[in-house]
Amino acid sequence: MALPDALHVFRLQRLKSIGCNAIRLHHAVAPELLQACDRLGMLVMAENRLFNPAPDYVALLRNMVRRQRNHPSVFLWSLLNEEPLQGTATGYAITARAASAVRALDDTRPITAGMNDGMFATGGAADVVDVLGFNYRQYNYDRVHAARPRTPMLSSEDTSAFQTRGAWFTDLDAHVVAEDDSLAADWGNTHRRAWQLIAERPFVAGSFVWTGFDYRGEPTPFEWPSVGAFFGIMDQCGFAKGAYWLRRALWIDDAPVLHLLPHWNWPGREGQPIKVMAFCNAEQVELWLNGRSLGKQAVDRAQSNQWQVDYAPGVLEAVAWRGGHEVARTRVETTGAPVALKLTPDRSELHGDGRDAQPVTLEAVDAQGRHVPDCNALLTLQISGGRLLGIGNGDPNSHAADQSTQVALFNGLAQAIVQAGSGAGVLRLQASSPGLRDAVLDIGCTSAPLPASVPIAAPVMVVESWRHTAAFAQPPAPDLPRRPNDNNSWSNTLPGTLESAPERAGYVLYRSQFTPWQGMQTRGGILDLGRLSGPAQVFLDGRAVAQAAAGTPVTVALAPAAGERTLAVILQVAADQPFGFHDVVTVHYRNPP
Repeated sequence: MALPDALHVFRLQRLKSIGCNAIRLHHAVAPELLQACDRLGMLVMAENRLFNPAPDYVALLRNMVRRQRNHPSVFLWSLLNEEPLQGTATGYAITARAASAVRALDDTRPITAGMNDGMFATGGAADVVDVLGFNYRQYNYDRVHAARPRTPMLSSEDTSAFQTRGAWFTDLDAHVVAEDDSLAADWGNTHRRAWQLIAERPFVAGSFVWTGFDYRGEPTPFEWPSVGAFFGIMDQCGFAKGAYWLRRALWIDDAPVLHLLPHWNWPGREGQPIKVMAFCNAEQVELWLNGRSLGKQAVDRAQSNQWQVDYAPGVLEAVAWRGGHEVARTRVETTGAPVALKLTPDRSELHGDGRDAQPVTLEAVDAQGRHVPDCNALLTLQISGGRLLGIGNGDPNSHAADQSTQVALFNGLAQAIVQAGSGAGVLRLQASSPGLRDAVLDIGCTSAPLPASVPIAAPVMVVESWRHTAAFAQPPAPDLPRRPNDNNSWSNTLPGTLESAPERAGYVLYRSQFTPWQGMQTRGGILDLGRLSGPAQVFLDGRAVAQAAAGTPVTVALAPAAGERTLAVILQVAADQPFGFHDVVTVHYRNPP
């Protein structure tokens, strides 16, 4: 799926905002993503997709290394991902061959493998790699380190925990999972546990979490009608889940982190206990409800701080302390009913190059301008001065179209991706919903040069493999037989270059067999014979289809048909004049795909 360059940057910046400093490429990616990683300082583990010793697959591996080795962000090559042969002698041989191919092109970076088995096997892939990668199996860290104490280790894949953004109560029947980090796959761990197992072991270099963002498909632990993953630290739009704030508290040391969950709109639950969590990286955190302290706790960055709070509408506030001084304060409030819509761009302007794009956050606010986290209103969008590329709301159970002018808020949020036009101007996005005040967002588009590009070749097929006869006194039959291996009565030729003047005037037969491209066989096309040196008659599959005058361009409709076609031209020639086709003969789509 094509993605504007600016959205690669947006997603990387979202990852950097939680303290993430490396990503694992699970497949081939756009070069623009690697360029963005270079600029932003995001390290990259580049991974081979196909574990196969056949020459074609090794060639793909070599191409990957050649394509990516000059990117300073790439720090590690990965040769495999959870391959059944990883712990066998065959797996050793395939890994060794792949490693040799990589090292021949780049011996400056270490090699790893994403292994979920075979770490203890002698003569398996683990004996080849420089860095041993663990896909899950975190309970084996200590045993493998004891068996291979000199081999560096990292977690090439871990966690696989489930969360629904904006949900605080799990309802498995409705395919909803609370974002409190309470549920993980059988093979994985919660975010807390997965990181704790790594943080406690200095011999494990780090962690690649499955996954940074939700994605389409693989809706574990559910099946249809869920259509999106629940694994992400963020949802498909990049909106934060509870895991986002947990990872910030775990990974950021140079700035205060403090966030409260859940929101505080719970009508009908008055007096009932609700778990409240504070994600914090300070030394102490204190929770207040409507001006009353609910206690100060020593911060537990790994497990997060929790209180059971009897719900009462109002203000829930947290204060973080370090060295006896307040370093951060945050609050969640019970809001009023939504009265208006609000649009917030990711950036204040766009480059007017026809390509720049950015996400816009869509939400509803109450009369005091506060975000309403439980509003699920349906919005209608209108745009001018640019394009609406797509919409979404992060709901893994939604079947709504990604390209539409309507989108529903999901737990208070939705997103529109807008793209600038060419030249300076203003992109205007307007959102409306029944009963709510419209929102209008103007984004300035600055004049910008169009990116350098190579023109795309026209979808044109060249008709090659032509032969022609000597001149006949009378027009020959277009299907004149040619004996096998007769290279004397018929001469090879290529339209676009005239032949020398013939010995006598008459009629020369040109003929070519060609197989149109599959799309042309299905949809038909246009034969373009260009200009001919003299009067001519054109035959397609034995049927006369055109008469041509000298020097006049000739085109012929090519009807849809499967298989090989035969094109014949009977050209009148003069004894003292060069003859033939002035131009190359081509076929182009009648309706380009």
